[in-house]
Amino acid sequence: MTLAEKILAAHSGKEKVSPGEFINVRLDLVLANDITAPLAIKEFQRLEVPKVFDPTKIVMVPDHFCPNKDISSAEQAKLMREFAKEQGLIYFEVGQMGIEHVLLPEQGLVLPGQVIVGADSHTCTYGALGAFATGMGSTDIAVAMATGEVWMKVPQTIKFIYHGKLSKWVSGKDLILYTIGDIGVDGALYLVMEFSGEAVDELPMDGRFTMANMAIEAGAKAGIFNVDDKTKEYVKEHFHQCHHSEPFAFCHSEGAERPKNLTQDKLREESQSSEAAEYAKIIEYDVSRIEPQVAFPHLPSNTKPISQVGDIKLDQVVIGSCTNGRLDDLRVAAKLFKGRKVHPKLRCIIIPGSQKVYLDALREGLIETFIEAGAVVSTPTCGPCLGGHMGVLAAGERCLATTNRNFVGRMGSPQSEVYLASPAVAAASAILGRIANPEESI
Repeated sequence: MTLAEKILAAHSGKEKVSPGEFINVRLDLVLANDITAPLAIKEFQRLEVPKVFDPTKIVMVPDHFCPNKDISSAEQAKLMREFAKEQGLIYFEVGQMGIEHVLLPEQGLVLPGQVIVGADSHTCTYGALGAFATGMGSTDIAVAMATGEVWMKVPQTIKFIYHGKLSKWVSGKDLILYTIGDIGVDGALYLVMEFSGEAVDELPMDGRFTMANMAIEAGAKAGIFNVDDKTKEYVKEHFHQCHHSEPFAFCHSEGAERPKNLTQDKLREESQSSEAAEYAKIIEYDVSRIEPQVAFPHLPSNTKPISQVGDIKLDQVVIGSCTNGRLDDLRVAAKLFKGRKVHPKLRCIIIPGSQKVYLDALREGLIETFIEAGAVVSTPTCGPCLGGHMGVLAAGERCLATTNRNFVGRMGSPQSEVYLASPAVAAASAILGRIANPEESI
């Protein structure tokens, strides 16, 4: 079986599952935010179930319109806050929170082998840690909160193998943009994207989170990485904050029989796809040929290598989001901003993905570098990514962002344009006032 199939089998009480099979799946974690939680809460209340199935497995994060931008968003957050308190859920208030898909792994709430559902399409981010994670609608989340289960059709898996060594300035963001540009926004529709190969093995965890995060932009049900030493190191580092009883419960949910003696060999076997696993397709890339990528309006698949972008002036650059708001992303940007200035005809907004990322960046001097360069640094928020606040675009404006979507009107006016790229390209572009190769800004 593939890793995704192993996880789903273990969580449905089966020895084996096959693509196309309908199963009930036990859940390890259920997630909602200030936009999606209110509807889920109202639907939960209609079920007339007094308590959620397990308050330690339900997380609510106010991150999209928080700190609240208006009365309506304040009411949404209030409803979620009061429900979380009433039910005793895991809740992160403003000041402790972050962008949900940065925050949960950082807090040790995501473990390899888990099944996680969230009322947010980018829940697939957690596949970077070898979890099966997928987004669902708020009504499905209401049932998940009540029962601790969901039903789903077992998806097929496409295996992506990335060979070779990454060129300078090429990151996980460039790999996933290149991949989506190759297969299209429906190229992995209701499939699992399994990322492998020596190039992704070399990626830091932050780069893997970026790739898993954008699996949904190819229509995927989930994006997933096999568990290796980097994964285990990340989990051990963050596990001290986790409420679970063991750090490496690979592929085994509560209620499923766990092997009594999990040797290292057994752990490795349980956390990897089998050699005999069957895939819908295997796609291979030579990453040495991949340049930094830019997705043009109005689809993440409308990609071009940086050498073919041309002279495109910008009004705004945004560095952050659940895709690229982690510490490694800010380090890359700060390296380019050091001793340089944001172009005078452009505004640059930098948004750390969580309070911890913000504090770590502050301690490393990155925030000082950004402010001295003329950028504005925001509290953690999804904000401009969905056209919410902290960077909404006016008609006719162009923005290059490290976010994940560039649909019509995504960041504001339907007459604005959004381009997607890595933190390196974003920083270089902020310095030069146009979409630029990082090498040009040095």
